[in-house]
Amino acid sequence: MLNNGYHTYYTYILTNRHKSVLYTGVTNNLARRLQQHKEGAEKNNKTFTAKYKCTFLVHYEKYTWIQQAIAREKEIKGWTRKKKEELIKRNNPEWEFLNHHFSILP
Repeated sequence: MLNNGYHTYYTYILTNRHKSVLYTGVTNNLARRLQQHKEGAEKNNKTFTAKYKCTFLVHYEKYTWIQQAIAREKEIKGWTRKKKEELIKRNNPEWEFLNHHFSILP
């Protein structure tokens, strides 16, 4: 996929099946990163997302500059859970799992 010299970076929030845990991350390839989180959870890796089975995407934001995406990730990580929930509800009121938008499988 060509993007005419622009780069795309994502700040994202994952949760588990029960929506009881939130994880905020940043990546330049959300489809690949979601797959990595899923594989880590299946292998019972010792990472936070694997331990709490955070593999379900509920929020993401796109940026052209990595500095913006990292700054936003740090900002969101500093928020209370309530404020994170409000952000998610603004664009995804039903807390739908959005992984299918970034599926790397045919």
